[in-house]
Amino acid sequence: MSRSAPTTVRPTVAAPTPRAGGVTLLVLLGTLTAIGPLSLDMYLPAFPAMTRELGADQAQIQLSLTTCLVGLALGQLVTGPLSDRWGRRRPVLVGVVGYALLALVCAVAPNAPALAAARFAQGLAGGMGVVVARAVVRDLYSGRAAAKYFSRLTLVFGVAPVAAPSVGSLVLKVGSWRAVFLTLAVIGALLAVAVALRLPETLPVERRSTGGLAATARTMRSLLADRVYLGYALTQGFAFAGLFAYISGSSFVFQDVFGVSATAFSLIFGLNALALVAMGQANARLLDRAGPRRLLVTTLLVSAVAAAGVLSGALAGSVALVAVTLFVFVGSLGMVMPNSTALALDAHARHAGTAAALMGGVQSVVGALAAPLVGLGGAGSAVPMAVVLAGAAALSLTAVLTLTRPRRPAPTP
Repeated sequence: MSRSAPTTVRPTVAAPTPRAGGVTLLVLLGTLTAIGPLSLDMYLPAFPAMTRELGADQAQIQLSLTTCLVGLALGQLVTGPLSDRWGRRRPVLVGVVGYALLALVCAVAPNAPALAAARFAQGLAGGMGVVVARAVVRDLYSGRAAAKYFSRLTLVFGVAPVAAPSVGSLVLKVGSWRAVFLTLAVIGALLAVAVALRLPETLPVERRSTGGLAATARTMRSLLADRVYLGYALTQGFAFAGLFAYISGSSFVFQDVFGVSATAFSLIFGLNALALVAMGQANARLLDRAGPRRLLVTTLLVSAVAAAGVLSGALAGSVALVAVTLFVFVGSLGMVMPNSTALALDAHARHAGTAAALMGGVQSVVGALAAPLVGLGGAGSAVPMAVVLAGAAALSLTAVLTLTRPRRPAPTP
């Protein structure tokens, strides 16, 4: 057993120092959380130019997307436990500085294999910021307050997947694909300055964990053995898989299968992103009336019904039904993500970094499986995307209903 002090119940506070509160911290943590979608989505419009200039095929360029995603997952798994030992500021500062420098390496990559390797390292550094942002929120808040704060983060995180390709397209109008990575380097450098100046240390020395790799392994084993924690982590992971299925398949479904114009698809995609953000903000208000678990289960039921509607629309060939039910499904994730995150971390304040890291790893792995599954069904139909999306919604609902049932109190002797 670890010789660290026993876990104590700590009162929820708004912030440990005056610098910890306000809009500045919200935007900073939201941007750190958005590193993932910014890294994955901003250079998507540059794929055709990259294949030509690097003399590679599409699969080789797409490999850089996969390696970045793997790096993001590993970066979280490594950094979470380190932040429990060293505090929050040092790991995230190292991460964002490394992210900026590695973006410059990506910008000068001479070929596709070198780009894939640099993207893995960049993802590794970026994952350090993602996991620490979640841990900082858990340091400052618990229960409903944490769920409210995670909801507000969707103001930044929810916009990133939609804004990133548009920003990438704008950059390509004035420069080559290498300029996209230069832009990411600038974003990383600005983040590093913001972290150095505005991110408070939210984990005091007396609350930091001790021990080496063996202690970290024991903590991770205990988390995986925690039925409730694992249930909420899987709930979020499967929901994220549904989002990945939508992101990877919706362009093909609307434009190639249903013949929707690129402009109309951009409008549909943007409206869905606004729905996600709006529901995240609605969730913060609804938490004044209901607990995060109740809201989570209710939203997952709505999400499952919406996913069934997407599948019905795909089978019937109805673009209107697919568009409307996708709007409901994507919007529901604005409530699923903050509530599942807060509930998963709630009982693990002492190891918030490790708990956030493991949850992020589960999310990345499960979510990454969705994209190739969408492509297995072949071309010419919206059904493959709809099947993956419906399956993810059903698994997410099943996980929360079966694994996260409240623990029964111990019998009185």
